[in-house]
Amino acid sequence: MPYVMPYTARMRKTSVYLDEQEAARLARLAREQGRSQAEILREAIATYRPRPSEDRDFALAGCGHGDGSSIAEVPEETLLQGFGE
Repeated sequence: MPYVMPYTARMRKTSVYLDEQEAARLARLAREQGRSQAEILREAIATYRPRPSEDRDFALAGCGHGDGSSIAEVPEETLLQGFGE
């Protein structure tokens, strides 16, 4: 018996490339939960939140330094320019 999509909303078909481990995990999750693999993927996408960037090398915006130097190397008077004006 063919699978009938139980949704009334229009769906767009797409392809996802998974390695063997990812594909096996997806199949196992779907089987254990009694849901389709597509349903598992849709839920994962709907709840996905990007991880915050681990890049802590902040740009020194407005300090006139674009050379990647550390903020610790910027003279204090430069950092305080315009502060409180």
